[in-house]
Amino acid sequence: MATLPYFFIGPSALLSVFGLVRGPDPTMPTPAEDWQEATVDVVIPAFNEERGIVPCLESLAAQTMKPHRIVLIDDGSTDQTAEYAQAFSDQNGLNLEIVRRKAPIGKTPTLKREARELDGDVEFILDGDTVLGSNNYIARTVEELYKGVGIASACGTVLPLREKDERALMPAPRIQKFLEQFPDAAVGRRRSGLHRLARAVTNLYRDVLYFFLQQFIYHGQMVFFGTIINPVGCAVAYRRKYLKDVFDRFEPKLGDDLTTSEDIFIGFALLEKGYRNIQLRDVFAHSEEPEAQRVPRQVFLWSSSFLQSCYYFPSLVFSAFKSIKRSSVFKNLKTPPEPDERRKIKEAYRQPFGVEYTHKFGRPIGWIILLSAIEKVTFPLAILLMAAFGWWDMLLLTMVAETSIQLVLALGFATDRHLEYVVKSLLVTPLRYLCMLFDLFTITRFLVDVLILKNRKWRK
Repeated sequence: MATLPYFFIGPSALLSVFGLVRGPDPTMPTPAEDWQEATVDVVIPAFNEERGIVPCLESLAAQTMKPHRIVLIDDGSTDQTAEYAQAFSDQNGLNLEIVRRKAPIGKTPTLKREARELDGDVEFILDGDTVLGSNNYIARTVEELYKGVGIASACGTVLPLREKDERALMPAPRIQKFLEQFPDAAVGRRRSGLHRLARAVTNLYRDVLYFFLQQFIYHGQMVFFGTIINPVGCAVAYRRKYLKDVFDRFEPKLGDDLTTSEDIFIGFALLEKGYRNIQLRDVFAHSEEPEAQRVPRQVFLWSSSFLQSCYYFPSLVFSAFKSIKRSSVFKNLKTPPEPDERRKIKEAYRQPFGVEYTHKFGRPIGWIILLSAIEKVTFPLAILLMAAFGWWDMLLLTMVAETSIQLVLALGFATDRHLEYVVKSLLVTPLRYLCMLFDLFTITRFLVDVLILKNRKWRK
């Protein structure tokens, strides 16, 4: 979620508009493998998730495509996360394995260990505070993975887990059965007033952010390039062999320090090999958001990880400058290969695979990465300079213009919820600008790490 354009009038947003106007690759895929025969291992990283682990497992139990196994990595929890998970699984016949750690070591070692030790075709990562809102979520993401050998990850649309969403889960028979055995469990308990208010503020902001990002920006990128920069890591299906390859490639030099948000780094690494990250708009997951006072830390983690990944993958960032070279090479081919001769199995957005190709010719998605990096640095700086020099008229005009575009987009993409998103968009405008200015700290910290401290131990 770190690549959100700050201004709705920004260049990457315009590129998404161009993609929507141009339309998608019309190639109909002809998969070589049957996705319904794929084995799926679900991995749940969890730390002190006693409140959410039962709803999380309930959403897994309701899936139309059943996982081969479920592995819960209890990352040093001090609450009843593992006990509740085991009890719920025993009650409902879930094939659950629990790995307990004495102390937290983070999500990256979890993904690496399971990518290497499990034998499933698909590694499905589901955070312990996330609920799959669609019963066919796993089925749809796995189906999408198997539409092309170049598809490495697939996720659905992620929304905030609101209090009313939690209440809607409570009547489920499996949850009620669990609560009969554990009547004092934290599952479904109402939060205190201040905690509810702090989470409601975050949910309001994130609802607008996720709506704009996933329904407009990501949708435009998918149509134009056939990929997004990185999957949303709280509920994502990976081709396990591709995920394993990422760790095998980078562990010798980086260890577990895959930036401050591992899903962003993994997304970049997959793009470098020529693979694609897919986001679906027809299945949904709900993830618990941090309270308002913790939002700056999460913004820092996402934004710094994006900058750190740009640092590690310059061939992707500068792909735009290599596109001319790529075009000239293909123009000089005397007999361009026909699509059916180039590949017997048809796949949309076909690209040659391999890191070497990326280093030489770049990747089309590099345009989005470059524009997002430019926006992340220049837009907060522009706001700061206008305020510092007292250019209040220009600042006001900028805010009015881009907020107006935001409202137009809300009217155009919110289907039957136009008025709701117009009001929400206006309410979160101050928070959006504050987060934008906070990113100046993120940029400064990144530059200090790279240029002064020579610090590369970037890890959540």
